[in-house]
Amino acid sequence: MKLVLPRRSERTLRAGWTVRIAAAMALSTSVITLNSSTVSASTPAPALSIKVQGNHLVNQDGKTIRLLGVDRSGAEYECVTTNQVFDGPSNAASVKAMVSWHINAVRVPLNEDCWLGINGAVTGGATYREQIVSYVNTLESFGLYVILDLHWAAPATDIAASQWPMADADHSPAFWTSMATTFKSNHAVLFDLFNEPYGISWPCWLSGCQASYGSPTVISYQTAGMQQLVDAVRSTGATMPLMLGGLGYANDVSGWRQYEPKDPAHQLVVSFHTYNYGGCDYPACWSTNVAPLAKVVPVVTGEFGEDKCGDTFDLAFMPWADQHGISYLGWAWDATDEGWDCSVGPALIEDYGGKPTAYGVALKEHLAKLAKLAKLAKLAKPAKSSG
Repeated sequence: MKLVLPRRSERTLRAGWTVRIAAAMALSTSVITLNSSTVSASTPAPALSIKVQGNHLVNQDGKTIRLLGVDRSGAEYECVTTNQVFDGPSNAASVKAMVSWHINAVRVPLNEDCWLGINGAVTGGATYREQIVSYVNTLESFGLYVILDLHWAAPATDIAASQWPMADADHSPAFWTSMATTFKSNHAVLFDLFNEPYGISWPCWLSGCQASYGSPTVISYQTAGMQQLVDAVRSTGATMPLMLGGLGYANDVSGWRQYEPKDPAHQLVVSFHTYNYGGCDYPACWSTNVAPLAKVVPVVTGEFGEDKCGDTFDLAFMPWADQHGISYLGWAWDATDEGWDCSVGPALIEDYGGKPTAYGVALKEHLAKLAKLAKLAKLAKPAKSSG
């Protein structure tokens, strides 16, 4: 099993919270009903859209696109213990700094309890939902696609303060039904149904099972399989692309096609994560396990990166992904001057003005190179004859 290095605030929460925390109010585990005034997401302007077509993603003009961007971590953990949603700024100036790196997509990790307003999350419910919708609108106003990711989830009255093995049957379907209702008219959004499944089998991944989490106290719970999560989204009529990460912290996609859920909208995407510290983290493995998938279904590398602010791994992965038409987003757009530490996990920036770390330089320069090549190719394209 691949062990993913803990991110800065994930480590803090694991140390600061007991495995089980009583909810501030009693919660029925059958149905969660949100207030009828749940905020709705506006349609992005200009008209931006994305959908699956064959093994590609295409935009509103039917042109093949790849998602090249960053992960903006914070909204999955900050809301649990503090009076804020984001770790760092979420305003237009901060997004403008992102855009200066020539990105076209941002992945936003979310917290199930905060969105639903349950289990005692400090900043949850309507406040959390409104700020997430506002941030999505801000990102899209800069022409960015947005991936909304269920990053942290937990069953029953357990607080979603760490990374459990799989989505929970108690709340995750309700989370995605609410998300889909909120964003169903927004065609520039993709959903990443569960961040990084681990410690389960492929049949469990598809259909759910009893899983366990915790040490020394072990908690058993019923997971929600990917089919149940797909059904939760589609039950609302929402048709956006859905990203599904494989096993082993989304690093093992070997059984993805065999256990692919049924989607009436035919809008499923492989979500793949790769880092330089174990598992499928070298070209031969990518070519054997990931490249064949990319020939039949879109593949988005929702997270990739290198610890200790190195760039050797990234400089190998990005050209390989380019060659195979695979999308990728670097973890994470969080600043070292705000507490993130490259000695623990990947941090792309030193500050929210967009100054790159040594690790971030590799992504920034590579995206700039791709943007320059695209511009040159466009200039070299002959103009259409007027007849």
